[in-house]
Amino acid sequence: MKLNNNWKIRDFDVGALRDLEVASPEYIDYFWMTASVPGDVHSALLDRKLIDDPFYGHNDLKCRWVEEKVWWYRTTFDFSGITDKEEKFELLFEGLDTYATVYLNGVELGSTYNMFISHSFEVTRELKKGKNVLAVKFDQIHSHVKEKIQYYWSGFSKERIWTRKAQSHFGWDWGPRLVTAGIWKDVHLKKRKYAKIGSVFAKTISILENKAIVQVEADVETNRKEIDFHIEMELSYGEERYTSRAELKGKKAVATFEVKNPKLWWTHDIGTPHLYHLNVELFADHHKLDERAEDIGIRTIEVLQKNEMGHCFTFVLNGKKVFAKGANWIPIDSFIAAVPDSRYKHLLKLSRDANMNMLRVWGGGIYERDVFYEECNRLGILVWQDFMFSCALYPDYNQNFMSNVSNEIAHVVKRLRNHPCLALWCGNNENDWLYEALYSSGEIKDPFYGEKIYHELMPELLDELDPTRLFWPSSPFGGNDHNSREQGDSHNWQVWHGNIEPRTFGEPQTVDYSVDGLSFKNFKKDTTAFASEFGMHASSNRFTLERNIPKDQFFWGSEEMAYRNKDIHHPKGMLLMEGYTGVPKDLDEYISFSMLTQAEGLKYGIEHYRRNKPQTSGALFWQLNDCWPGTSWSVIDYYLLPKASYHYARKFFHPTLLTIDHDRGEDIKIWIVNDRLEIYEDEIELSVYRFNGERVFSKNWSVSVLENISHHLDTIGEKEVLGGLLPEEAVMVLRSKNNRTFENTYYFCDQKELKLPDVTIMAEYSKENNELTLSADHLARMVTIEMDIQQLVMDDNFFDLQPNQVKTVKVCQAEGMEIPWNTLRVKAINSSNIYISEG
Repeated sequence: MKLNNNWKIRDFDVGALRDLEVASPEYIDYFWMTASVPGDVHSALLDRKLIDDPFYGHNDLKCRWVEEKVWWYRTTFDFSGITDKEEKFELLFEGLDTYATVYLNGVELGSTYNMFISHSFEVTRELKKGKNVLAVKFDQIHSHVKEKIQYYWSGFSKERIWTRKAQSHFGWDWGPRLVTAGIWKDVHLKKRKYAKIGSVFAKTISILENKAIVQVEADVETNRKEIDFHIEMELSYGEERYTSRAELKGKKAVATFEVKNPKLWWTHDIGTPHLYHLNVELFADHHKLDERAEDIGIRTIEVLQKNEMGHCFTFVLNGKKVFAKGANWIPIDSFIAAVPDSRYKHLLKLSRDANMNMLRVWGGGIYERDVFYEECNRLGILVWQDFMFSCALYPDYNQNFMSNVSNEIAHVVKRLRNHPCLALWCGNNENDWLYEALYSSGEIKDPFYGEKIYHELMPELLDELDPTRLFWPSSPFGGNDHNSREQGDSHNWQVWHGNIEPRTFGEPQTVDYSVDGLSFKNFKKDTTAFASEFGMHASSNRFTLERNIPKDQFFWGSEEMAYRNKDIHHPKGMLLMEGYTGVPKDLDEYISFSMLTQAEGLKYGIEHYRRNKPQTSGALFWQLNDCWPGTSWSVIDYYLLPKASYHYARKFFHPTLLTIDHDRGEDIKIWIVNDRLEIYEDEIELSVYRFNGERVFSKNWSVSVLENISHHLDTIGEKEVLGGLLPEEAVMVLRSKNNRTFENTYYFCDQKELKLPDVTIMAEYSKENNELTLSADHLARMVTIEMDIQQLVMDDNFFDLQPNQVKTVKVCQAEGMEIPWNTLRVKAINSSNIYISEG
């Protein structure tokens, strides 16, 4: 049974009371406050208005006292008693954050030191018939790490390296320090008799033309050697059934299924993510003791690292090469436990709808909740899974720490390895690269602490527990400089951070903080095999900022606006905008200019990477989402309101991409990228227009593009297509005449150089149909639609509207709330008049 109800919490000063006194069943907790489980202390305090919203203004600083306290959780539950002397009872905590000690009826069951894994305690003798008292003490982090070495390199904080909890809780360059504590996952009291299923591992051994071989291993936990156990398994898809009975050999049972005409699991962009249902039952003498059920996919996944051109880093799904298109995923909230599953589902649906086929679970957060992987399975999104080590040296010389880590890795791999979405295990985020670069620069003088984790412990465990996937020691990794462009994966932080690349082992890391040094046009120099991180900042939406910044500070350049940006080098964003849009004069311009620069910058880079296929075979930008309402690299802000770059992503990640390679003064190179596993046939048109809608150039092609390639279609001179116009006076549009993919819009020069006319926009909304129809008398640059509500979904936004075009935008709210049309605002960068009416 679940024990999630009737929990109360209270804080104590360190050493204020004896632990056994607070844990005692006789202790009076009548006036403690109630708290949700799953949950955390901050969320409970916020619900009771005992702290101000930590996301508003500087309020995160006002609640620092929370992490300095000892927090106790207590609950009671009724137990009917033990009716069979063979029954055993287990208390299972799926997640405790982080240094916790568990008591049942005043008896100390044990302590835990890891947020990422579950913890179980056998409590058969400690249970009482009737009322039982369960208590959990959470120590402050400081008391456990204050005597530990904290002088060596660790980004953003020092104490986190000893603490196996979400590293970003201690603050990062996109989120505040909010060090949580609490019971952050479900609590169960489980009954078992003789034995239980420990873990199940389903793996696709091979896929042939008309059949697939699937092997399922089940581990059984028992100490009863005299009892005969067996496992019964069923694999099903609709009415299709495959069954097997397997006897235990030692403590393991293995079954092999030959599946006829298998329905394979594919990413959504190239196929259907079919799921089979697996049911595993444990029996002893015809009595069912335990059962495990989950959905699995029949599929093979590997990473090709060499091809006919040399080094590569290409994911191969069911024998087909896949260009990975997607983003890096950070924790969905600073207070993860309080987030409903619906928020996960919506964010992942947004990812799928933006044509993403891979997400990287970044190594400074958490091994995600079950709903994340289940939705990725269902939606057909691959997952690059980091282990939770990031931007630091970790104490691999300490035996207790290494034992904790070893237990964590084994637990996580067993928990996640059956998900078909999971494509790769990665040892850490940036530790190998940054250590070597900073050591060469003289900033680090210590040994590479943590190296034994990623290069000894992890590969050994994964070879045993999951040999079906590539283990990759770090990201980035490979080549002469772990961030080499020649092999492996790379993080392109020349754009935004100004890193001067390439470098080689032994050379110091240098930077160029200048307009040219940070420019997104540097993406075109990058010939990486796989770009697993790159990006640039953009403001959150105005609605998001307004809800979290005091009114008297709601202006460009205010201290509160600066506080939204946790990257310490604030001039980077200004330099990027200076190069493309020009420097903003006020808050409205900052929101528009930063969003447009991010969107056009990601488009510039990702279209380059995709044209560079097959030399480049992946582009995962940094980052998808936010954990708080700040200014960051995200393309979807904290309230799940997409930024301009999200809507650009829907187009530049489409499986069929019409793209132009052009810089001012150079030829127009037209490409078609076809990621689908079928020939693309279409009629393609390139048109060039004045801003008043007059077409000055047009050319058409009939195309037949082979499956899964990047194809250079044609090259045309810039002067020819401009037809006498100046570059700052024209726009070009590449489109499918059969509407088989998105049209693509390009300008001949940077935004700041365009001579855009003042434009009048007509907007008519229909409450009945939940749609908005727009038109303009001249080209409208980055038409932006805003309303005052969270999780607003539009099938397009932040688009350019041609004067000869009528655009209808569908609108809904993810949770079914009524659309607040009375708050509708429409604008464009060059709009002078907006007329809004109800149709």
